Amino acid sequence: MTFDERYRAIDARDARFDGQFVTAVRTTGIYCRPSCPARTPKPGNVTFYATSAAAHEAGYRACKRCLPEAAPGSPEWDLRGDVAGRAMRLIADGVVEREGVSGLARRLGYSVRHLSRLLTLELGAGPLALARAHRAQTARLLLTGTELPVADVAFSAGFASIRQFNDTVREVFGMPPTALRARAHPAAPAASGGLDLLLAHRAPIDLDGLFAWFAARAVSGVEVATADSFARTLALAGGPAWFRVGRDGGELRLRARLTRLSDLPQLLARVRRLFDLDADPLAVDRALTAAAPELASLVAACPGIRVPGTADPHEMLIRAMIGQQITVRQATSALSALAAALGDPLEAHEGTDRLFPTMAAIAEHGAETLRVPAARIRAVRGAAAALADGALELGPGDDPVAQRAALLAMPGIGPWTADYVRMRVTGDPDVFLPGDVAARAGAVRAGLPADPRALSARLERVAPWRSYATAHLWRAAAASARPARPSTPSQGAP
Repeated sequence: MTFDERYRAIDARDARFDGQFVTAVRTTGIYCRPSCPARTPKPGNVTFYATSAAAHEAGYRACKRCLPEAAPGSPEWDLRGDVAGRAMRLIADGVVEREGVSGLARRLGYSVRHLSRLLTLELGAGPLALARAHRAQTARLLLTGTELPVADVAFSAGFASIRQFNDTVREVFGMPPTALRARAHPAAPAASGGLDLLLAHRAPIDLDGLFAWFAARAVSGVEVATADSFARTLALAGGPAWFRVGRDGGELRLRARLTRLSDLPQLLARVRRLFDLDADPLAVDRALTAAAPELASLVAACPGIRVPGTADPHEMLIRAMIGQQITVRQATSALSALAAALGDPLEAHEGTDRLFPTMAAIAEHGAETLRVPAARIRAVRGAAAALADGALELGPGDDPVAQRAALLAMPGIGPWTADYVRMRVTGDPDVFLPGDVAARAGAVRAGLPADPRALSARLERVAPWRSYATAHLWRAAAASARPARPSTPSQGAP
């Protein structure tokens, strides 16, 4: 966006741009979200920044009125596959807290010095400042949305000490943590030992479609899904975790139980990717309708569609591989049997009682449980072994081209699986699967060609939003009255 485009957005107090940039005002020394209700500053007093971290580095503090840290994240970080976009996804996932800046640099293939220089040039802040801003956002969320003791908030947000936490909150928000909490609405009571938070997102959002997607693919014991909620267990750095995302009136609420509170930032990042909460639905819907009029009726019937992500990239690959060439029900049954046999048991909680199996367990014992073709069992075990020993790395910060090449080099992984995993793991908004049976069935219903080559050519017009076009075609196919039939991996990859 140009300066004039951004200025028109803040002059109109357009909430669609919240989280996509911040507005720093030189005369006040504060920065705001675009929809801030304060009087619009003069253009000469305004500087726009891509991230709140850049505004912090320039000496600005967050507005106490609009709380820009409470806005949904920017969809730009999923749209961009460059180093900056990949770095932002990894920072949100807590890589800096777990592995330091050197670990972030290693994952991105750069030296620490070069990465710091690149991010500062591109985003206005280096990796430490970006991670610090992310910790501040998590701290604000906990201070204003929970009744956790302030000390617990500090360590849950990833701060190394209470002093560092206090100094950062004062610097970023212009008030101590206790004052920030005092300005908040009363927090909703959480279950003993749990957390209860609201999840910011841009409206509209197709929750019916998301919950139906997860319900059709729920792995028994690991996941529980209804028309209004989705819950599951998850292995995080500090130990097992459980979370539930559900409707709460017009809001989306997260309830979670963690072994270590310091895993909360990682959990929040994964839940946001799982539900695609940082998407800009109005921009996507507008682009799809303008570029492909055949999709207009699908978009009108289902505004705010989301592309489901994944809570665990390694698990996603195994689920996709097991689901090849079988129906969703068959794949879910096979995965449930695998989890029952190999998943680590947990204390039963709201219908869940185990973790999804580790890659090491699948590599060693998968053949004893899986009832799929022998060649696929060998491929699944080989992929699991490569993930377990680090020979294959898979995560949200991957370079999409390199990730695809690495997956295609594995026995039993073809173009569909590699592209499907990229869509679900990195959140790439521009993936289309031309050979996908469900997408082609939905295309026919929408008046688009069913031939893979012709369909691919037609959908080139909707780039960079082809993942969302695919989601609409899947939704159209699912809504059809055609009888179930064996599928390509898309329908069988939970």
